[in-house]
Amino acid sequence: MLTYLIRRLFAAAVMLVVIMVVVFSIFFLVPKWVGVDIATSFVGKQADPAAVEAVRTKLGLGEPVYVQVWEFFKGIFAGRTYAAGGDVTHCTAPCFGYSFRSEQAIWPVLTDRFPVTLGLALGAALLWLVFGVAAGVLSALKRGTLWDRGAMVVALGGVSLPIYFTGLLSLAIFSYGLGWIDGQYVPLEESFSGWLGGMILPWVTLAFLYAAMYARITRATMLEILGEDYIRTARAKGLREQVVIGKHAMRSTMTPILTMLGMDLGALIGGAILTETTFSLPGLGQAVLNGIQTQDLPIILGVTLITSLAVLLANLVVDVLYAVIDPRVRLS
Repeated sequence: MLTYLIRRLFAAAVMLVVIMVVVFSIFFLVPKWVGVDIATSFVGKQADPAAVEAVRTKLGLGEPVYVQVWEFFKGIFAGRTYAAGGDVTHCTAPCFGYSFRSEQAIWPVLTDRFPVTLGLALGAALLWLVFGVAAGVLSALKRGTLWDRGAMVVALGGVSLPIYFTGLLSLAIFSYGLGWIDGQYVPLEESFSGWLGGMILPWVTLAFLYAAMYARITRATMLEILGEDYIRTARAKGLREQVVIGKHAMRSTMTPILTMLGMDLGALIGGAILTETTFSLPGLGQAVLNGIQTQDLPIILGVTLITSLAVLLANLVVDVLYAVIDPRVRLS
């Protein structure tokens, strides 16, 4: 198991380095290759040529490609200094870049917004995993019944309806109409009850979409598993139905569920743009949206790297859980 974990950690580290090189190239090298001046996009097309050249020098855009990539990597671990003549800006480690639009380092922005997105992703994941898997299992066990048909209709609706529609609808009903929930985000350190009240609707809205998908996948997988020979053998041996379902069928059913969970949770930690925008949550998704609107490439680059790291870590945890659920993974 330890060898398997070390092998997966090494593979994740190599993949992270590759992703960082590719992402950096997309944001800072590809525009140069197609004739787009990044320095001009930072200071504006009407800026003085001297100001554009100063930004180009400060960002190191005139350096060779390998030097730019190395400076970016070094900045993450050792910090970086942006200098152009007498204009010197220090970016302490970990330095994921410096925004010349907001005049601040990227890392503090990410760390300030990350808890909001993490709380949204984890809370919604707990809801959709519990209710989605439970609904899928019950639908498979009660195949063809009224419950099965009703649950799948609701699941189809959840998959079909976009988040901005269900989010605005939930705000209109429960916040503006009935007044049950305030709907305004409050930082956790200020008030737990206020934070909880501001997160309930985003959790439920986001979980409704994903729970619908998980219910459909769980139902299809469970129906396939229940037809396997080892399930019939377990029943023929006289095992109780709870043991057959809970110990044997569920372990095989959870494999594709964990795969989806790793990808979905990792992606959401990088920012749920639609949900955060609908409910005005100051998370990474909002930061990306602001960066797109203002063409602030460093903030978009930083969030992209955080998303990649979250997906890698989530899939690493999933790989370990594979080995726990299915011992055959340890031998592969």
